Amino acid sequence: MKETFDFKHLHAQIVFADESFEEEIFHQENLVQLFPYGLSLATDAARPLLLLKDETYQYTLPVAISPIEAGVAMSQNNKSKVMSTPHRFTENLLQSLDMEIKQAVFVEIRGSHQYLRLYLSGHKEMNSIKLRADEVMSLCLHLNVPLFATKAYIGRSRVMNAAMEAREQKQATLGFIMDKPGYLN
Repeated sequence: MKETFDFKHLHAQIVFADESFEEEIFHQENLVQLFPYGLSLATDAARPLLLLKDETYQYTLPVAISPIEAGVAMSQNNKSKVMSTPHRFTENLLQSLDMEIKQAVFVEIRGSHQYLRLYLSGHKEMNSIKLRADEVMSLCLHLNVPLFATKAYIGRSRVMNAAMEAREQKQATLGFIMDKPGYLN
C-alpha cells in the first residue's frame, strides 16, 4: 500500500504552542528592532509568513498574515510601479488628526494569532491599542512604523511542528476521498 504522506517534501509549519494569554511586560531596552526581510508562501499559501529580522540577522520573527495582507505588503514594496495602497485614507486621517504611530511591539500570542501593541502620539485619551498582527502589518510597513519584540517573544513564535502539516495533509487527503460518493460509507 502506498504511503499517504510524502515525508520527503514535508515542510515545517509555524505553530504557536506557547500561548501567552497575557500581554508581555517589557522594558524598552529589552526590545529587538525588527525589519521586513521577506515573505514565505512555502508553508501554507492560505497563511503566508512575513519574515522580520533584526539588523544583525541573528533573530527572525515569522508573522503569519492573511493572503490579503501579503498582497498589500508586496504591492507596496514594488518600487517599479506607482505606489497604490489601501492605507492612504488611514495615513491621511492620522496626519489630519496630528496622530502618529510611534512604534509597534509584539506583545501576545493567543491561539494561532500574534498581537501587536501600537503606541500612538497625538491623541489626548489613547496612547496605545492592541491589534492582531495579521490585520495591521501592511499598515505598519506602509507607515514605516518601527517594529519590536523581546527575544522571549521571538523564541515562542518560532516553535515549529511538522506534525501539524502532516495532520493537515491527512485531512486534505481524507476530504478529497470523502467528496467522492461511494468510496466511503
